[in-house]
Amino acid sequence: QVQLVESGGGLVQAGGSLRLSCAASGRTFGSYAMAWFRQAPGKEREFVSAIDWTGSDTNYADSVKGRFTISRDNAKNTVYLQLNSLQPDDTAVYYCAYKRGIATSPISNEYDYWGQGTQVTVSS
Repeated sequence: QVQLVESGGGLVQAGGSLRLSCAASGRTFGSYAMAWFRQAPGKEREFVSAIDWTGSDTNYADSVKGRFTISRDNAKNTVYLQLNSLQPDDTAVYYCAYKRGIATSPISNEYDYWGQGTQVTVSS
């Protein structure tokens, strides 16, 4: 089993920034990709960003490209998501996800473990 704990969410004004963290623990041996998804009220969960095991391959949803940056520290088993230029449409619960293997994926069903989520609220 792998446990994921997100932190860093909160309330911020439009144009502001937040940094989300996701710490993995448990049976994290071997290579794994990490991703962030989000779910707004009344909407389906959507892909935000993903990063491969080496950190050299990253992917972003078009809606966040140029504003969000994903990174990871394998020594700490932690993945980060820097959120800049936040807009009210970014309001959602943000979830991190863990996928065994090297490669990233934007498909939620390919991820094996999920965190409990952290709320990001952007006021206008």
